[in-house]
Amino acid sequence: LGAIPWSSNEALLVVLTWQDLILQAIYKPGIAERPLRDFPSGTLFLREVAAYRLAQDVGWDFVPPTVLREGPYGPGSLQYFIDYDADSHYFAIYPRHADDFQRIALYDFIANNADRKSGHCLLDADDRIWAIDHGLCFHVQAKLRTVIWEFGGKVIPRDMMEELRQLQLRWQQPGHLHSTYADLLRADEIAAMQGRLRALLMGGRFPLPDPQRRSLPWPPI
Repeated sequence: LGAIPWSSNEALLVVLTWQDLILQAIYKPGIAERPLRDFPSGTLFLREVAAYRLAQDVGWDFVPPTVLREGPYGPGSLQYFIDYDADSHYFAIYPRHADDFQRIALYDFIANNADRKSGHCLLDADDRIWAIDHGLCFHVQAKLRTVIWEFGGKVIPRDMMEELRQLQLRWQQPGHLHSTYADLLRADEIAAMQGRLRALLMGGRFPLPDPQRRSLPWPPI
């Protein structure tokens, strides 16, 4: 249908059909990615898929289904399009969806999300929260930049700690990490992700912004 006009990497809105099923999706071809100083070129679409797999791994179903596909402009990520209210981003809705955003804050730390803008948190017609745009994740160096700092330093709720422990147990199963992420991330990126999970479990608290570097994305929405 065309390019998303505010996208920095030529994200395309497409229509998918299979038998009688018709739906819309966001296609991000690797060839259209702009070179960045700190992320390897041509890897952002892979990180989008890894982000979906991480959310599924921990059992937090807020990242829309995202898969690798060969599209008209080559390999890219294909993500189910969420029909959302453009005025209902994080800054407008977080108080009444605190549990959802606590999980997203923990998820962003594990994924090392360098770009959690308010507008990357969507609200659909069923009052369900979705988190999108995860191309700038999984760097080996600390890169967390997010607007979700309301929970910083607070104790992680018991149910969420248990969900994180179950994720760690899953990752300790032989071959699980390799089979889930090795086609998308480098070995050192996977190891760094494991380290961030261990840090959450050992500390038991939500992360705080690092005073030595910029911890907010720009623009914030």
